Amino acid sequence: MHEMRRKDRQVTDRTEIYKVLDACDVCRVGFCDEGEVYIVPMNFGFAEKSGKLTFYFHSAGQGRKVELFRRGGRAGFEMDCANRLVRAEKACGYTEMYKSIIGTGRPYEVPKEEKLAAMKTVMAHYTDAELEYDSAMMERVWLFALEVEELSCKEHI
Repeated sequence: MHEMRRKDRQVTDRTEIYKVLDACDVCRVGFCDEGEVYIVPMNFGFAEKSGKLTFYFHSAGQGRKVELFRRGGRAGFEMDCANRLVRAEKACGYTEMYKSIIGTGRPYEVPKEEKLAAMKTVMAHYTDAELEYDSAMMERVWLFALEVEELSCKEHI
C-alpha cells in the first residue's frame, strides 16, 4: 500500500473504518479495460469472509461491468460520505470535509450456492426490513464480490 501523505487524516481503527463503510451509499469500482479506465458506481454490501473484508455487488447478467468482473484480475474501489464544502475568502482557502475509503482487491463471481447470502448482505446495508427474495429473480440476478487486498480510510471533518 502506498504511504498516506496526510497521516493526520488517516483512519486505522477497524471500528471507525466500518462506521465509514456503513455511512457510504455507493461504491465506485474501477477496472483497467485494455488500456482504458472504466469506473462504475454500484450499490454494495460488505462482510468479513474468511478473515478478509469482502464487498458484494448485484447486477444484471450482461454489459461491460459484468465482463470486467468476470475477467477477474485486480480492481480499484472508492467510496465517500459526509461531504461538505467549506467556503473561504480566497480560492485556495476552500476545502472539502469528507470521509473516504479507497483500495484494491480481486473481483469474482459469487457462486450460485452463496448468491442469496450475498444479496441479503447487499440489502442489509440499505435496510433493516425483513425482505422476501423471489427465487425466479434470484436466478436472473448476478452477484459479484471483491475481496479487499488493500484499503485506506481518510477523514477531514
